[in-house]
Amino acid sequence: MDLTYTPEEEEFRARLRTWLAGVLPALPPKPSPHDWPARRAYDLGWQRMLYDAGYAGLHWPVDAGGRGATPTQHLIYLEETEKAGAPYVGANFVGLLHAGPTIASEGSAGQRARWLPPVLRGEEVWCQGFSEPDAGSDLASLRTRALRDGDDYVVSGSKIWTSHAEVADWCELLVRTDPAARKHRGITWLAMPMDAPGITVRPLRTLAGSTEFAEVFLDEVRVPVANRVGAENDGWRVTMVTLSYERGTAFVGEVVACRRVLSEVAREARKNGRWDDAVLRRRLGGLNAEFRALWRLTQWNVSEAQSTGGGPGVGGSVFKLRYSHARQELFDAAAEVLGPEALDLGRDWTLDRLSSLSYTIAAGTSQIQRNIVAERILGLPKGR
Repeated sequence: MDLTYTPEEEEFRARLRTWLAGVLPALPPKPSPHDWPARRAYDLGWQRMLYDAGYAGLHWPVDAGGRGATPTQHLIYLEETEKAGAPYVGANFVGLLHAGPTIASEGSAGQRARWLPPVLRGEEVWCQGFSEPDAGSDLASLRTRALRDGDDYVVSGSKIWTSHAEVADWCELLVRTDPAARKHRGITWLAMPMDAPGITVRPLRTLAGSTEFAEVFLDEVRVPVANRVGAENDGWRVTMVTLSYERGTAFVGEVVACRRVLSEVAREARKNGRWDDAVLRRRLGGLNAEFRALWRLTQWNVSEAQSTGGGPGVGGSVFKLRYSHARQELFDAAAEVLGPEALDLGRDWTLDRLSSLSYTIAAGTSQIQRNIVAERILGLPKGR
């Protein structure tokens, strides 16, 4: 693992810092977290600024519209934008971090030309239609069916926890195209237009009061066969590409954010007198070591990807597994520092604590990540 930065990488960091310092003060106020149309507009506006400055799709291949930056440059970008307090990807999350890289890797030339430029320019939003009411952690047991009818698939079924469905233009959708095949072998990856007839979206309100997820009901929705990414019934392999990006790089910026929050929690503890508690100090010190280790693990994963020329590997599961729990531990410690104020939903870190509960479920549960680590890294036999 190479933890040093080249002069070119340090020059890239300096240029990025200068640009951020110039544009961030001019950004409009962030909209209400409950106003998703306004949030969509805000997030797309920021994405357009990144595009115009040459930072959109930084690590995407050049032939996919990106800059072809190295994984290390991408890591620098994530670190510096988070430190500067730049907007997060928000409604662009699925398009930029899941669907886009998958299409760049697995899509045809025509598919890349149609779908990737609007994502990079901040013109279209994607949502993720993977999980179902009876197929969450066991994603391969999904039952949403797609029957071939000429040049279309006719799709019926339902999805749940569909990120940003109410403001999305497209959905990366997993469907079952061969019900007679073994469950991993009969799945296909489709790009579904969200304005197609037969789609019903019902937002779900989370514990924190937000509605970034939804139920999506599909009643004989016609999706062109041309919107299939990869071969028919090869969707499970394509999905593994998607999930490698979700688990490998999608949470990197959040590690930087957690290190910043940890410093703020320590300052709050010193201010309100809770720093005198030696057990609390030990707890915060342990978290500091935890997040420093997670950052080194991130660098290791990026260094490996750079040396092999590939995308995120199974090491992303190790990162995602430990990060999910460390984040929960961080905001539990924040609640301890706040005391009774931790019950105030308007107080810093309270909503973060509620949302942290989902991290051991989202992007693959911790149980699934442990299975991946056991079987694919340690070579242990599959459980029965």
